[in-house]
Amino acid sequence: METPRTASSVPAEPVQPTRQRVVLVAILLLTLLVAYLDRVNVSVLLADPTFLTDMGIKGQPVQMGLLMTLFLIAYGVANVVLSPLGDYIGPRKAMSISILLWTISVVIGGWAATFGTMLVARVILGIGEGMHWPMQSTFVKNWFPPNERGKANGVWLIGLMGGPALAMPFFTWIVSTWGWRPSFFVLGALGLIPLLLLWFYVTDHPRQHKRVNAAELEHIESALKIEAEEEAKIKTESLGERIKSFALNYRFWLLTINYFCIACVWWGTMAWLPSYLKAARGFSWAQMGALSSLPYILGTISILFFGHLADKYGRRAPFIAIAHLGSALGIYFGATATDNMTAALLISVGIASIAIGLPSSWAILQRIVPGKAIGAGAGMMNGLSNGGSAFAPVLIGFFISLTGSYVGGLMFLVGIAALGCLCMTVLSLQKY
Repeated sequence: METPRTASSVPAEPVQPTRQRVVLVAILLLTLLVAYLDRVNVSVLLADPTFLTDMGIKGQPVQMGLLMTLFLIAYGVANVVLSPLGDYIGPRKAMSISILLWTISVVIGGWAATFGTMLVARVILGIGEGMHWPMQSTFVKNWFPPNERGKANGVWLIGLMGGPALAMPFFTWIVSTWGWRPSFFVLGALGLIPLLLLWFYVTDHPRQHKRVNAAELEHIESALKIEAEEEAKIKTESLGERIKSFALNYRFWLLTINYFCIACVWWGTMAWLPSYLKAARGFSWAQMGALSSLPYILGTISILFFGHLADKYGRRAPFIAIAHLGSALGIYFGATATDNMTAALLISVGIASIAIGLPSSWAILQRIVPGKAIGAGAGMMNGLSNGGSAFAPVLIGFFISLTGSYVGGLMFLVGIAALGCLCMTVLSLQKY
């Protein structure tokens, strides 16, 4: 006779792991989304005659490019100098400080009466956002197993594309309806949202979070154990030792050159695309707003699809090489197209192609750089790349002024993309 099963003999249902790391990456996405809204509004303003007249830079493409260039210089310096702060005080506090700086900068920008004051606002924004960006990568390193980082990076990097995709038509509507100053005050209010979410719903490590259960903690920490053991062999207690742990690796520098090339294409097209579409191709305000968002809508799809594909195949560098090649071809044929709509579509494809390489670039960085130095490594790669690319917008302005055409500036970006493709071909041959 079968003995009846008592309550104590019935196996307990396994406890399902919480998904707090998914909540974390959603907050990182929102934070980056707002960050890019802050950056992009000036790109739209460069197509606004009232703003250019108020700032005294109408008909001066070099000064127009300087608004993005000074932001990027400050951004690059802050990445290198301030990002190690996150390794000491934690990414949560460092990111909160950076968001407060964004808010100060946009308030100054909204009240600016001179071009000099506007430049000061852009520098403050660059400092704040330069400290923020590496913290995104630190959070992913702390919260996600290596085999989930491609998808995690892909999710928060959607903000990189989603921000401009939303900002271009949104700010075009605000500027054409109410003028340029309200765009800054809207940004100030939006910045409070990620600040509150970050402070109340995020911790530096999953073990510190009250909403993470034992099952999720085991999933995360067991996968990180081997990586942590390997990193423990490298003594990285001082800042100098942390930097040395990756700075002597030539692959880090190939990756940094690649990211410099990505940043040049990214910032060069972001700064000038609205003005190019309106001034050079003759599109209306409404058409310009819609077409300016198209590259970033396509880029969002690229980030999600290729981030997942790179995880699946375990190879990153070949996807980045393809990104540079697609960017070079799209921009080249777009710049030389005679039909305006064809030109806009091809350049959109070129900008979207560069997005293919974004998640994989960060995944390779997270593989090369030890965990104790990830803030410094991410800051150095991002800082040097964006600091160097700071001159792309003003160089494009210089070529516009020199040749009287946008084509020269766009050809400069084609050459830069070819250089990035070469660097990633080297790492592709090494099975990265």
